[in-house]
Amino acid sequence: MKKIGITGGIGAGKSIVAGIIAVMGYPVYFSDIRAKELTLSDPEIRNGLIDLFGQEIYEHGSLNREKLAVIFQDDVLRLKVNELIHPVVRRDFESWVSSQHSSMVFNEAAILFETGSYKRMDATILVTAPEEIRLKRVVSRDNASAEAVISRMEKQWEDEQKIPLADFVIQNDDKTPVLAQVEEVISKLLT
Repeated sequence: MKKIGITGGIGAGKSIVAGIIAVMGYPVYFSDIRAKELTLSDPEIRNGLIDLFGQEIYEHGSLNREKLAVIFQDDVLRLKVNELIHPVVRRDFESWVSSQHSSMVFNEAAILFETGSYKRMDATILVTAPEEIRLKRVVSRDNASAEAVISRMEKQWEDEQKIPLADFVIQNDDKTPVLAQVEEVISKLLT
């Protein structure tokens, strides 16, 4: 079974590409969604976040995302949170893989290259888009300020750092048809 990573900067469209692949019938593990679920259900993550932020990191059974957002301004704290959550998500992904019955499975993850997780994949797909398009998409999608989105973008690697590590690059620039690119990548992965 091949494990394929799908990644890209915030607003690049990795979830769209992953969604297309899922519709094509391939199992896709959405790391960011699963990480959010695990922050609520996994005792290791819950206890670790409480140790870092105090009991108020969870309010009425939910994660206090505003309190957690401080990690985008604090590199040390962000690293600690990542070191807490990523190993649990990685184990969860491996458990999920063992229950799949497909020739290929896909792992959609925002910081696949930054964390080194791409090394555990058989291939990687990088979704790219011009920064101004990404900014406009995320401001609209998240109802966030441009400054907040730019701050988050600056915490991720630039595409120029990721492209040499990627096996496939899909352009999501609102001009180049994405579906045709996905079909071509899948065709190459099947050979």
